Amino acid sequence: MISAVILTKNEEENIEVCIKGLRWCNEVIVVDDNSTDKTREIAEKLGAKVIDHSLNNNFSEARNYGLEQTKGEWVLFVDADERISDSLAFEIGSMLTMQAVDAYDAFYIRRIDTIWGRQLLHGENGMVKFIRLAKKTKGEWKGAVHETWQIKGRVGQLKNPLYHYPHQTVSEFLTEINYYTTIRAQELYKKRVKVHVWDIILYPKAKFFVNYVLKRGFLDGMPGLVVAILMSFHSYLVRGKLWLLWQKK
Repeated sequence: MISAVILTKNEEENIEVCIKGLRWCNEVIVVDDNSTDKTREIAEKLGAKVIDHSLNNNFSEARNYGLEQTKGEWVLFVDADERISDSLAFEIGSMLTMQAVDAYDAFYIRRIDTIWGRQLLHGENGMVKFIRLAKKTKGEWKGAVHETWQIKGRVGQLKNPLYHYPHQTVSEFLTEINYYTTIRAQELYKKRVKVHVWDIILYPKAKFFVNYVLKRGFLDGMPGLVVAILMSFHSYLVRGKLWLLWQKK
C-alpha cells in the first residue's frame, strides 16, 4: 500500500492536477495550512483526506505530521506545484510490486523545474534529486525550510523525473523568497550561527557565479539568468535578516 502526502496553503490553482496525478495511490492526504480559497473543497471532491494543520514556519514538522497520518507501508511526498508523470507513476507501481523493492528503504527522484515555459536543466535547479518515496518507518524530515527526509536504510534512485512548476511570475518568486529567507534566518539564529559583513557581500556574488557560470545556468537562456539573480538575492536576504536578528539582541 502506498500513501501520498501533499502540503497546501491556498493551492486551488494547482491541487486538482496534482491529485489527479496521484489517483493510482491507495490514499492521498492533504495537510492544509488554513487555506482560505477552494483548496479543501477541490481536494475532498477528488477523494483526498484533508487535515487542517498549521505550518507554524516549520515544513519538516508539517511533513512529519502528515507522515504520521498515513496508512501505507510506503509514503510519497509531492508538493502541490509538482506533477507525477504517467511514466514515473508506472515505475513506482512496478517497483512496489517487485520483490526487488525489498532491497531498498527509500528512493531518490529527480526533479525538473519548468519556469516561464522553459525547463531548467542547468544551474542549482538543474535536475536535482530528493528523497520523496520511502518506507513510513525508515526516517523523518529535518529542517524548518529546504527540509530533507533523513532515512536510516538503503536508498535507491528512480529513473523517471518529477516535474515542478514553481513561482510562475517574478512577483510570486519574490514573495516566496521573502517568506523562506525569514524562516531560514530564524533557523540559523536559533543554532547561534553568526554572520559577518563579508558574508553578506561575498556570498551572494559567489552564489551567482556558481549558478550561472560553473553550473552553466546561462544555457537556460533568460529564465536561467533571472533565476540565478533571484537565488543570489535569496542568499543575500538570509544573511541580511540573520544579521538583523543579532542586532536586535
